[in-house]
Amino acid sequence: MKHVRTRADLLFDICNYGLISILVILVLYPLYFVVTASITDPNLIYSGKLLFFPEQVTWEGYKRLFAEPSIWLGFRNSLWYTVTGTAINIVLTITAGYTLSRSDLVGRNFFMFLLVFTMFFGGGLIPTYLLVKDLGMLNTTWAMILPNAVSVFNVIIVRTFFQSNVPGELLESAQMDGCSNWKFFYKIAVPLALPIVAVMVLFYAVGHWNSYFQALIYLKSNSLQPLQTILRNILIMNEGSDLQDMLDGSQEQQKKMELMKYGIIIVSSLPMLILYPFLQRFFVKGALVGSLKG
Repeated sequence: MKHVRTRADLLFDICNYGLISILVILVLYPLYFVVTASITDPNLIYSGKLLFFPEQVTWEGYKRLFAEPSIWLGFRNSLWYTVTGTAINIVLTITAGYTLSRSDLVGRNFFMFLLVFTMFFGGGLIPTYLLVKDLGMLNTTWAMILPNAVSVFNVIIVRTFFQSNVPGELLESAQMDGCSNWKFFYKIAVPLALPIVAVMVLFYAVGHWNSYFQALIYLKSNSLQPLQTILRNILIMNEGSDLQDMLDGSQEQQKKMELMKYGIIIVSSLPMLILYPFLQRFFVKGALVGSLKG
C-alpha cells in the first residue's frame, strides 16, 4: 500500500533538510574561507569584503611558504613517521585485538585489566622521557613511532569488532578442517576485519601526521623534525620578523604573513583530506560495528 504524504510529512522534510543545510554550511564555510583567504589580498580580509569568492588573487603566501627548504624535508619526515608508524600500529593493534577477543585465551580478563589500567593511570611526561632516553631513542626517528605504538582505546574497538563479526563457530569449523590459529587469523579473521583496519589506519595516520609535541620533547636535530613542527617554527619566526617590520613601519611583510598563516593550515591538512575519501566507505561501518558492545 502506497504511503500518502501528509502536510505534516512535508513540513517535517522541509525542517529536516533546512537544519541539515545549515549544519553543512556551518561546517564547510570555515574551510572554504581558509582556502580563499590563502590566495586573497589581505586588505580584503581585514576590511571584511571577502565573503564567498576570492578577489585580487595572489599566490605570494604559498610561494614564500614553499621557498623554505625545510618544508620539503618536513614533508619527507612526516611521511616516514606516518607510513612506518601506522604500519606498526596496525600490526600490533590488530593482533592484540584479535588475541583478546578469543574466549579460549587463558588470563584474558587479567590482560584486559592491565591494558585498561594504563588508560586511567599513566607515568607522566618526565618518566616517559626518562624511559625513552634510557632506551637510546632520543633524537632518533623511533622516538616518534615506538612510544605510541599501541592505543588501548583502539585495541578495545578492534577486540569488540572481532567478537561481533568472527563467531566462535567459524573458528571451530576451520579447526575441524585442519586450520591452524595463525592461518585462521591472516586468511579468515583479517580479511573480515578490513572495515575496522581502515578505521584504524585513519585514526593512527591522522595522529602521526598531526604530531608535533613529541618532536619538541624528543628531537633536537632539525633534519628529523616533522612538517607540523617546521610549520610552527616558520610561523613563530615570521611573527617575530613581522613584529619588527611593524615597528619599522613596513606593512608588506605583514600581508605576506597573513597569507602564510592560511597557507600553513592548507598545507598541513591537505594530505589527510586526500586520504579520507578513500577510507570513508569503510569508516562508518567499522566504527559503528566496533562500538556495539564492550
